[in-house]
Amino acid sequence: MSIVYLNGDFLPVENAKISPLDRGFLFGDGIYEVIPSYDGKMVGVNGHLKRMLNGLTEIGINVDKSIADWVSLCEKLCELNHYGALGIYIHISRGTDTKRHHAYPEGITPTIFMMTFEIPVPSLPDSKTAKGYSLISTEDLRWQRCHIKSTALLGNVMHYQQGHEAKCNETLLYNNKLELTEASSSNVYIVKDGVVITPPLDNQILPGITRDILLAILREDGSIKIEERVVTLEEAKNADEIWISSSSKEIAPVTLLDGNIVGDGKVGEVWQKAATLYSKNKFNY
Repeated sequence: MSIVYLNGDFLPVENAKISPLDRGFLFGDGIYEVIPSYDGKMVGVNGHLKRMLNGLTEIGINVDKSIADWVSLCEKLCELNHYGALGIYIHISRGTDTKRHHAYPEGITPTIFMMTFEIPVPSLPDSKTAKGYSLISTEDLRWQRCHIKSTALLGNVMHYQQGHEAKCNETLLYNNKLELTEASSSNVYIVKDGVVITPPLDNQILPGITRDILLAILREDGSIKIEERVVTLEEAKNADEIWISSSSKEIAPVTLLDGNIVGDGKVGEVWQKAATLYSKNKFNY
């Protein structure tokens, strides 16, 4: 039986109840975060929690908890769920009002819900055995504040479903200028002539914590050149390698885009080096 946290209490998930007038249910009015944890060791916990607090500030939700308070709750939840490889899900909505009304209500208490779910245990990167992901591409039709990790994920879900129905792992997104933004649930990178290139952060892109950690590791190592700049769809189609990253996928290589082989069709050597560096150093951030 999974143990969750709801508004100050740890309890079995079957006993967790939230009002249908909660604004998270009615409007998707909230912020969420997912933190990977392996036997109690969290990856990028400070980055994840800072991003969550920034999102809460952006939409005007005030929760009187410090990062240390959140870390303590995460640690307790992992303990109660017997550790292992877990994703820690944090969901904070504006709270429950007495009526359905678009404007932010005053004087209500935010709803805080946390749970864990099992995630795969990452294997050591190996270009000979690694699974190459397949992607389709489509125009990004989500809202224009993708830098906020909102619980209102319908736009992302619909794009992910496009990939799912095409029997692909993900959907690569580009704007009306044919410039890459991200994927439906991942950040994206291309490799050309040994250089790792990823779109710069702006309102079109979620500031991924895995992305942030990877780029920090690569800069510190110095053996792989990095560029943060606009990347066109055409560049992606002609890339030597494509990667996607997220907290659960870590760094995943892509070998098919729109049914066409990426590079030579094999998992690339630059991915092998970068993913190995990430695997060895991720707990340092």
